[in-house]
Amino acid sequence: MEYVYSPPPTPVGWLFNRLDGYQDIARPAVWTEEGKGYWIFTDHDTLLDGLQQPDLWSSAVVEPTQQDPDYMWIPIMLDPPLHTKWRQLLGAWFTPARTKSLKDNQHRLAAQLIEQLRTKGECDYVREFAQVLPSIVFLQIMGMPLEKLDEFMAWEHQILHGNTESDPDRSLQTAALQKVMEYFGELLAERRANPDPNAQDIVSAAITWKIDGELIPDTDLINCLLQLFMAGLDTVAGEASYFMYHLAKQPEDRARIVAEPELIPHAVEELLRVYPIVQTARKATQDADFHGCPVKAGQVAHFPLSLASRDENAHANARQVDLDRKETRHLAFGAGPHRCPGSHLGRQELAVMLQEWHRQIPDYELVEEPTEHGLVLGLNSLPLRWNVD
Repeated sequence: MEYVYSPPPTPVGWLFNRLDGYQDIARPAVWTEEGKGYWIFTDHDTLLDGLQQPDLWSSAVVEPTQQDPDYMWIPIMLDPPLHTKWRQLLGAWFTPARTKSLKDNQHRLAAQLIEQLRTKGECDYVREFAQVLPSIVFLQIMGMPLEKLDEFMAWEHQILHGNTESDPDRSLQTAALQKVMEYFGELLAERRANPDPNAQDIVSAAITWKIDGELIPDTDLINCLLQLFMAGLDTVAGEASYFMYHLAKQPEDRARIVAEPELIPHAVEELLRVYPIVQTARKATQDADFHGCPVKAGQVAHFPLSLASRDENAHANARQVDLDRKETRHLAFGAGPHRCPGSHLGRQELAVMLQEWHRQIPDYELVEEPTEHGLVLGLNSLPLRWNVD
């Protein structure tokens, strides 16, 4: 069945509603003629099964409308066994223990940023906090200069959030990608020329990484750092923007986490379940009957992670936030070999942001309805205001 969707009038929720619409008309998949045509998997079990079968569903694509990409983001677009070797290199930087060691500093940083905003009585939550805190944390982990944050954010926005109106031929996206890759090439060269034996950051470590006993070529290192750059500057901010939009619109939920701050880790899981922002794609390696879908080798499938955890067959009232829900399992961080290696860090940052914000600014309201952007979902802005004591 080909899917045609007419958008609802509400700006926020349009993208989630559109994805939900696929699920409402067909299970376990919809075929769309958009672009070169591709499958859209629409229920929890099908999505989970596909993500766990890299031998059938290759990660060689990330967007269903770009079925033969001329780029290679590492490790997200690699398949096992090479993907496994890259994950082993990166995994040590995002372990639960290392993540926990960053927690106190994240609390201090969040508290300082919020204190600066609190006395203003208003802010754009996305641009002044949600993007700033996780980006500073990420730059510290990477070993990149904080004074270039604004420039980095401008590049990231053009890569991930341009659209057919602002960038019809993707020339701006291509230019931003080139700038980021040139920057990382220069940074790697500088680290080799001036090595710091006491450095504790990913870029300094990357110049020593080996796979199968051989140093990794700069081309591959740059593609890996590029992928980390895009994830580190975008995903937590995108999730946090939906979290705060929900809490601004649902004062009863906001009151709960203010009165019961110990509920926040559970609230993070429930909000992740309802608002998963990452959408991904895969390419079939062979002909297969996959959950009743006659898949042909080379066909592409869209894996909207939101359709797994917003599936009524997996959760009662799945599209509604319920802070008392007992089971909050979700696929917001993916599944299988490509499950997000930064999930522990992301969860911790989101909890810190909610804890520190509601400790200092427990009551606030939405100034105006924001708009969304796609691919990695998020809000373009989130104007909030509150009374200053």
